Amino acid sequence: MLFRQFVDDDLGCASYLIGDPASGEAFVVDPAYAIEQYLEAAKNAGVRIVRVLETHTHADHVSGHGRFALEHDVPVAVHPLAEPEFAFDALEHDQLLHAGSVPVRVIHTPGHRPEHCAFVVDERLVLTGDSLFVGDAARPDLAVDARQGAEDLFGSLRRLIELPDSTDVYPGHVAGSLCGAAMSPAHSSTIGAEMSSNAALGFDDIHAFVTSSASVSTPRPPTTASVVALNKGPFVGAPAPIEHLDRLGDATVLDVRPAATHAAGHVHGAFNVPVSASSFATRAGFILDPDERIVLHATDQEEAERAARGLRSVGFLELAGYVTEVDATERLRPIELDELERLLDEGSVQVIDVREKSERDEGYIPGSLHIPYRLLRETGTDGLDTTKPVVTICESGTRASIAASVLAAAGVDARPVLHGGVDDWQGQTVSFRRCGS
Repeated sequence: MLFRQFVDDDLGCASYLIGDPASGEAFVVDPAYAIEQYLEAAKNAGVRIVRVLETHTHADHVSGHGRFALEHDVPVAVHPLAEPEFAFDALEHDQLLHAGSVPVRVIHTPGHRPEHCAFVVDERLVLTGDSLFVGDAARPDLAVDARQGAEDLFGSLRRLIELPDSTDVYPGHVAGSLCGAAMSPAHSSTIGAEMSSNAALGFDDIHAFVTSSASVSTPRPPTTASVVALNKGPFVGAPAPIEHLDRLGDATVLDVRPAATHAAGHVHGAFNVPVSASSFATRAGFILDPDERIVLHATDQEEAERAARGLRSVGFLELAGYVTEVDATERLRPIELDELERLLDEGSVQVIDVREKSERDEGYIPGSLHIPYRLLRETGTDGLDTTKPVVTICESGTRASIAASVLAAAGVDARPVLHGGVDDWQGQTVSFRRCGS
């Protein structure tokens, strides 16, 4: 049996190639928009991809099923509750498919979405999609009411743990995805290991599970609705190559260069989301508006193309182009932690903690405001004392740079902490537990 796992570390998404080298047939499961990786792997293995299987309609990344259908005439199979607008082969519970001689059994596992299915391959491993993760279970609030989704998910997890303990578990996401709060960075597990360690499988009572699972605190990406619409709608073909521009024109500039490079010189009003840092596409999706004209400011063509791939993976398909040589005269002045301590003692700066509330609960700098970076473009200067410099701080510097760039674009004297974060703060911190947590 041919089996390959592909993991997009930026989005935390996993996809799979399964097949039979003897017959030369293979399936691809939950393909990313960049399908070249599967085609190359299939060619190297001497197989032809004959079907795309979708566990569900994805909300966090654009699927490559349209490109397979349009460019390679490959049929797409999904459960009919997905209600797709494209031609598809309907999946049903307990259906048996074959990639050559390799059997693939369908298990309907609603919860994350009503149409969700898992796939048991050769009765040896299960591709759980967005139902069971390593160390966690899926969030139930993206397609239906959270409590209804949680009730369905409880039953789906019961179905999965009926599989033998030795069954290998390969999920649709690993740590880095927003589809779960406590998932492990491990790329696989077993049913037995999850039974003994996964808290989501420790509930015998459906009401207790629903109460826990429906209390979703992970932020919902603003790209969710548009990505779902793309994945349900008519097939999306290959993107056009991103164009090098001589000038910016009227555009929102996304500076994808490293944070320190952006601070040293950038275009007026540019937002900085470094493509070299983690979760680039997700973080950019929180900052950008899909309807605005977007131009990338990159170090070179390779960096621009990498950023374009990431943005297109979360639905920003129409990019105006990229620039490399441009008038970058604006500056940010980063702050070091020891300097921040002195400035705070003097009362000469305002500090904004741009992490999520679950991180802040673990400890924060006294007197700091809390505004997650992803909200700053919307909130602007509301609640800020703009008579003094505003220092942004996070865990490691990336979100602080994003936040500072957004504030600077709004006319604020913003100064990010790029080296270190709250966990490295040597002064006093405050921590607390929220009621009910």
